[in-house]
Amino acid sequence: MSIDNLIRGIISKKSPIVVGLDPRIEQIPDSIVAKYKNEDYRESIKNIIFEFNKGIIDAVSDIVPAVKPQVAFYEKYGIPGMEAYALTCEYAKKNDLYVIGDVKRGDIGSTSKAYSEGHIGEVFYEENLINDFSVDSVTVNPYLGDDCLKEFYQDIKEFDKGMFVLVKTSNKSSSQIQNLKVEGKHIYEVVGEMVNEWNLKYQGEMGYSPVGAVVGATYPNEMISLRELMKKAYFLVPGYGAQGGSGKDVTNAFNKDGLGAIVNSSRGIIFAYEKSNLNYKDAARKAAIDMIDDINKELKICKKVYW
Repeated sequence: MSIDNLIRGIISKKSPIVVGLDPRIEQIPDSIVAKYKNEDYRESIKNIIFEFNKGIIDAVSDIVPAVKPQVAFYEKYGIPGMEAYALTCEYAKKNDLYVIGDVKRGDIGSTSKAYSEGHIGEVFYEENLINDFSVDSVTVNPYLGDDCLKEFYQDIKEFDKGMFVLVKTSNKSSSQIQNLKVEGKHIYEVVGEMVNEWNLKYQGEMGYSPVGAVVGATYPNEMISLRELMKKAYFLVPGYGAQGGSGKDVTNAFNKDGLGAIVNSSRGIIFAYEKSNLNYKDAARKAAIDMIDDINKELKICKKVYW
């Protein structure tokens, strides 16, 4: 099962982290941008983004189990940006990385089905199979209800994929909605219960469901109750580093076995060179190693050892 592959990668590399690939051309090294500045602008955009991402993947693929391209940073550049997204996902898969397509889709049933087919499923046109995005899982917005999740769930089972459902996000204003109470429960707890119902239906060999949850590092107290509620869900934890979360903040996302969570850092790794004397690849690798060491140290203190 797809989620088992992620867990095995975490254990074998001793690395419960995912590198977010959120390219911003204005922050990509001038040496890359200059190589393509004389091309047609569409080709230039595609090649700049892909070369940068390729360099990051080459730098960290042996020490991290997963990457997470955030589709918004590709969509903003239109078709060439999405071409770079597809190339990035494909290259990451060739390097044996688990790929989380951070697409945050979610709509009424028929529209969710189309999103699911486009990102984790398959579409046939005449005799041609269309499956351009080589991802293992996607992020899903559940706020249109259970029928939204159902459409993704069908493709998850058929194509051995996964999804991470937005439960408690890391942004400061998430409390405006997610912390509201309904019949004595916070909205994020209600969503967590929905996720747990899906968890109980389908689990892999390692004991976890391919239906995971996004739970932000910036809310460690909420994380405690959600970990207790969703024992079989793998947590995708944003908010480490640039958003203020630390290794100590994320330990509550992990189960007693030291598994159950993978922590994301994007800007703090891929643009680490901006605060370093190293080139962008070496700086990214060092930042990833520092993050791994920080989290593993805190997990060891909590006696949540997975290695």
